[in-house]
Amino acid sequence: MAEPELPAVSMWTDGACKGNPGVGGWGAWMRFGEHERELFGGEELTTNNRMELTAVIEGLRALNQPCEVTLHVDSSYVMNGMKTWLAGWKRNGWRTADKKPVKNVELWKSLDEQVARHTVHWVWVKGHSGDPGNERADELANRGVDAVRTAAG
Repeated sequence: MAEPELPAVSMWTDGACKGNPGVGGWGAWMRFGEHERELFGGEELTTNNRMELTAVIEGLRALNQPCEVTLHVDSSYVMNGMKTWLAGWKRNGWRTADKKPVKNVELWKSLDEQVARHTVHWVWVKGHSGDPGNERADELANRGVDAVRTAAG
């Protein structure tokens, strides 16, 4: 018996930080057929890398069933982590090749859990180069920054 086809979702994620560390935001934009969804949020004191990771985590977490996700990111940090570093970190007890603790380990673990729920196809896009999905995710990440600034008064 054939496996049922998973819903196909296209997703773009991005993080933003005003100062590094500083006020940060994350955004995720996804499409499923004719449906679209926008997500964003932020933190008062964070880093760009943390916001890039959070964008992917929150985007994947928002999918309430296993999906086939084409995930577009402009973060070399996220892409290298998922494609190159993650297996070794897990094998080494979440330590780097030079035996140091992995930075942002709680986010990497959370991302690993979310990725395991889905079939993810990773696509790297150059940031700020006209990719419409990336531009939309960037706008959402900046909305996350603005929301934190507004809440802080």
